[in-house]
Amino acid sequence: MSSTHYSERFLNFVQQQLTSYQAEHELERVVVYVARSGDSGSPTLEVVGQCPKSEKILQPVETDTALRTPSSNRRWYPLQEGSILLGVIRAERIASEEEWPESLDQRLQSMSILLANSLASELDRKRLLDQLDDQKEQISLMVHQLRNPLAALGTYAKLLLRKIGPESEHENLVKGLITEQAQVNKYLSALDQLSQVKLPQADGGSNRLLLPPLLPTETYISVKSLIEPLIDRAKARANLQGREWFSPSEWPEWMESRSISEGVIAEIVANLLENAFRYSPPQSSIGIDVIEKGICIWDAGNPIKEEEREKIFEKGFRGESGSKMSGSGIGLALARDLAMQLGGDLKLVVNPSEFKNSLPESGNAFIFTLEPK
Repeated sequence: MSSTHYSERFLNFVQQQLTSYQAEHELERVVVYVARSGDSGSPTLEVVGQCPKSEKILQPVETDTALRTPSSNRRWYPLQEGSILLGVIRAERIASEEEWPESLDQRLQSMSILLANSLASELDRKRLLDQLDDQKEQISLMVHQLRNPLAALGTYAKLLLRKIGPESEHENLVKGLITEQAQVNKYLSALDQLSQVKLPQADGGSNRLLLPPLLPTETYISVKSLIEPLIDRAKARANLQGREWFSPSEWPEWMESRSISEGVIAEIVANLLENAFRYSPPQSSIGIDVIEKGICIWDAGNPIKEEEREKIFEKGFRGESGSKMSGSGIGLALARDLAMQLGGDLKLVVNPSEFKNSLPESGNAFIFTLEPK
């Protein structure tokens, strides 16, 4: 790791420490070396800073023949982390027969401790960045490998749709497969962005907290058209599980007028539906309803315990119903954060009929509200 690979912050800190010795008339030179593996694999001590500054680049310790001769006017101060030598400070004073001043020795020892701590942090940073680069490369490779079988699934589904014909009772099932294949492909594209050097940022400089689906390029897509495929997916899942499912009976005007730029709304709804299916009892009914005030995803299962009703929105918290299931416990926290980024809110009520009279009076209702436009 050459000096060009160290952060500007670390190199500036080294130079700041060295600058404090410019007025030290007894010192001729102070040099900071960092230990690293040389090109041949053998250890070397490379210069990362010197005082006074010079255009002349000093050699590594092992190739500097002048350092092979012992001198009473030269002292070395190790930069250590435990028993590991991270580097050294070389201090040389103007030729003198007098003893080294104790105060100067103590200052140099103090600097060696500061630089050792800073260098240890710098090396940790480098290791983490290397690990991140490796992970990005693995993600990129995984995405590349997944695209082929995913494309094949889409092809098989289209061939099957052609084979069964438009009159088949299974047409909607096959179309559902094609829709889900396209959705997974959007998520793969979003995942692929994680392997890029710079991640895209949302307006205002804040990153999206969830991976929203990458939307098509049409000039206008309503919120309704984004949510309808989620309803079809949930209806099929409920049918498979033998649950009763309830879809919206009508669509408010705002769901027709709010457009593609807020596709993240669909991502929030998808996560709330997933939670309803995962954590409600298998026999309980589930549904989604919409009014002018917002969207409600509800289930008629056991109400979440009172002491958990706010905690479930905390990152990492998992309630009693989810304690035996896999998951990270961050979905609801992220969904609420996203809702608030859009100028709305996400809350839980255990009486779904508070949202709409026709809904059950007991269960769990996650109500997602938005600022009107």
